[in-house]
Amino acid sequence: MIDFPADDAGRRSSASFGRHVVADALRVADPAAADATLAVQDWRRGYLRPFCSLISAAEKSTAEKGGYDIAAAGLASVRERMPVEIAPPAQPFETVTIDGEAPRETEVVLPYRGESLRGAALIQRLDAWVAAGVIEQSCADAVREVVNNPDWLDLSDQRLVVLGAAAEMGPLPAVLAWGGTVVAVDLPRVWERVAAVPSAGRLIAPVLPGRDPGADLLEELGAVAQWLEGVDGRLVLGNYVYAPGAAYAKLSVAVDALAVHLRERREDVALAFLATPTDVFAATPGAVELSQERYRKRSRTARLTGALSGGRLLQPNYDGDAINDSLVPQQGPNYALAKRIQRWRAAVARREGVVSFAVAPPTRTRSVTSNRLLAAAYAGAHLFDVEIFEPATANRLMALLLVHQLRKPRAAAPTTAADEAVSAAHGGLWTTAYHPRTALGLAAVRGLVSR
Repeated sequence: MIDFPADDAGRRSSASFGRHVVADALRVADPAAADATLAVQDWRRGYLRPFCSLISAAEKSTAEKGGYDIAAAGLASVRERMPVEIAPPAQPFETVTIDGEAPRETEVVLPYRGESLRGAALIQRLDAWVAAGVIEQSCADAVREVVNNPDWLDLSDQRLVVLGAAAEMGPLPAVLAWGGTVVAVDLPRVWERVAAVPSAGRLIAPVLPGRDPGADLLEELGAVAQWLEGVDGRLVLGNYVYAPGAAYAKLSVAVDALAVHLRERREDVALAFLATPTDVFAATPGAVELSQERYRKRSRTARLTGALSGGRLLQPNYDGDAINDSLVPQQGPNYALAKRIQRWRAAVARREGVVSFAVAPPTRTRSVTSNRLLAAAYAGAHLFDVEIFEPATANRLMALLLVHQLRKPRAAAPTTAADEAVSAAHGGLWTTAYHPRTALGLAAVRGLVSR
């Protein structure tokens, strides 16, 4: 059973776990920030600053360490505080295989606002996104290279393991459309949704007699690990899982333990992750420059609003550094920790092998739009030069970046900050004039009115 560690009174607290893990990660680079993190009493309200400190500390890390020491310390703390046992199962999984019959897509196509962009139209859209500060130039360059090498789309030589196969942001629809083989793992109750995806490839899933294909990673991790060990072909273990609240932190720990387990037993395991844009990152110099230019050119109304709000509204996105803090308090500390564990693993693993990692754009997924405030803020985000993507566009764009990073693996950058900025599609959160949390409320008001 995967659960948070118990204190002396037997209580299991996700807040205590998160606070101590973040403090342990900070301890190797900024002991004062680690102490300040442990001093936070209300973690639900006070987690924002410690998560920013993780990036600030990485930015100040020595050239030799580059922030990778922070990632390694964070992962070590997770393993020590929540050890995960991956034991042989009493009942091993069997395998179900479905071969698709749809025609295989052999050209790069990106659905966008009712159109299917390809060729010159797709390149023009990439250039427009770069000019608007929606994606980084490295993101456009990567997609352009896949466009010029359409044979890369055929991933039939890989076994893409999609953990969270039904996720709206996952690559399952794209890879099946390209004729690849997808090893799908998600809860049995969503199997019909997974199996209904149009396919020109092969879909493989674990199954136990008497129920739909699928697995619960929190309850059946050992069985999933054993089953994946036996899958033929080069594995690409993709983490696209999600769960509400504290379960997401536990699920992220479970998947991380699974990744370590498989990499210890197989030499052919690559990893794949998507980072959320509503997090803290060290932005690129070009993104900071565009943001600052927009702030200097802000309207008279915006200037007046910022002044009359007492510093609460429309404050500059950057304050003397390149740290972009797009954390959304409504998503909570468990969400932030779950995503940070994934980022730490991506950083450490890239030094040892092939890793696909990219910052995904803000997207109207079900999990986001189910929150009324976030849905309204997304509806009004365009007022602040932030583009919100539809799931069909976002997941295909991210799948193309996955293809690029599998076909053209790169070495780890000198720093974790630089590594994470490669191919980022942040939607404009890095280039908007204003600190996102000081514009979120205004965007939500406008979004509620427009809706």
